[in-house]
Amino acid sequence: MSTLAQPVSVQPAKVEEAPKLNPPQKKLVAGGIVVTFILTIYLAATQHVVQPLLLLIGLLLGYTLFHARFGFTSAFRRLASVGNGQSLRAHMFMLAIACTLFAPILAFGYSFFGGTPAGNISPIGISLIVGAFLFGIGMQLGGGCASGTLYAVGGGRTVMFITLLFFIVGSTIGAAHSTFWMEDLPAAEPFSLATSTGLGYGGAWGISLLIFAIIAGITILIEKKRKPPKMAALPSEKGWKRILRGSWPLFAAAAALAVLNALTLLTRDTPWGVTAAFTLWGSKAAEALGFNVESWGYWAGNTEALHASIFADTTTALNFGVILGAFIASAAGGLFKFTKITKGNTAASIIGGLLMGYGARLAFGCNVGAYFSGIASFSAHGYIWGVMALAGTFLALYLRPLFGLSVPKPRDSFC
Repeated sequence: MSTLAQPVSVQPAKVEEAPKLNPPQKKLVAGGIVVTFILTIYLAATQHVVQPLLLLIGLLLGYTLFHARFGFTSAFRRLASVGNGQSLRAHMFMLAIACTLFAPILAFGYSFFGGTPAGNISPIGISLIVGAFLFGIGMQLGGGCASGTLYAVGGGRTVMFITLLFFIVGSTIGAAHSTFWMEDLPAAEPFSLATSTGLGYGGAWGISLLIFAIIAGITILIEKKRKPPKMAALPSEKGWKRILRGSWPLFAAAAALAVLNALTLLTRDTPWGVTAAFTLWGSKAAEALGFNVESWGYWAGNTEALHASIFADTTTALNFGVILGAFIASAAGGLFKFTKITKGNTAASIIGGLLMGYGARLAFGCNVGAYFSGIASFSAHGYIWGVMALAGTFLALYLRPLFGLSVPKPRDSFC
């Protein structure tokens, strides 16, 4: 007699489901759209046409950053603490697309309004090394980088308003000290993979892609060795609603950010940046308090910006757009809320903001202007910025617990 074999019940592996979103905060969404509309009309009526366009590009940047929680700070922290390179690989994908778009723009000198586009290419010296290192520490204490601070403010994370305030203060102090760092200390000339090597933009593009592939490969090797926890899933919708409400895949956000940075370059002739506006805002406040801001080396030959409206500043338009975009995105997901402030995170935000602001001025930019836009522009200083900011992150892992801030651990379920 034969016996019938019983079918084996195979249980599928459990897959973490993204937590559900709250209902949309419709009044806040409507309010954000109204404010955006009014500011767009105001800029169109009082400023060059570039300004309202940059506001809208900034809005899309903020929307993208919030929806994917696309972080530079968290990417460095996850890699340094537990060896998780998921976010850093998304950075490499973003940079690969950005370089692909930047190369023809810079090579052929095309822009929307007839100007000459120029990449973010800066000198390599002590100021860059010190500034990026300080920024790396600061972003881990302050709770976010430059772009992260803006989109966290837009999402209502209360302590980030403190980070932003002291980010501005630090940027202003850095501008006051710029002569010492930029002129009195040694530095090499700016180095471009495209124009300083004879490779041209085609050759520099190929070399850049190889570098990104190597970095991505290294993160995979690190993960195989350390077996880190995965990134936690974010609240999200399903289907087409995910475009408007819910988390976006990191690589989709990376592609969107690269395209938007290229649009920024085409629109204002320079790539995306954040912290120059902080320095402008702080310098205007310092001048109102009686400081002789025009004597600072940072403003040499550019005093017109000090006396013009902040709404004439292209970086300011982008920053306002990022905040508004993040606000609308958070409200659309039902996620906008003010968060708790403690003594620990307040102290960390003050110190972190000061270090980021000061470091950004020394290092010719932040995670956006120096790292993202610098590397996309084929500037060697962008790579050095990334290495030094990662070094600062390693130190900050030991400092965060002093302020009650968490650090990912290998035994965590998610990081």
